[in-house]
Amino acid sequence: MAKEIDDLVAAVTSADTVFDAAGVFINGVPALIQDAVQQALAGGATAAELAPVISVAQDITAKAAAIQAALLAGTPTPTAAAARKAR
Repeated sequence: MAKEIDDLVAAVTSADTVFDAAGVFINGVPALIQDAVQQALAGGATAAELAPVISVAQDITAKAAAIQAALLAGTPTPTAAAARKAR
């Protein structure tokens, strides 16, 4: 599982913009949760025990577009001067 987390961190780090990074993160978390659920099931956990965790992953997936839109709405557009400073 550590490799999956490292891969997600690397993907977020390499994203070009805040919005791209947020999208990579939001879309990557449910996959991490699913991997953890599969490992837990293989280790003897039941689907009933993991139902709340599975529900969180499904909720994130279902609301990904709304979460990204909220991030976009709450993030100010950089000015030209700020963009030059960032370079």
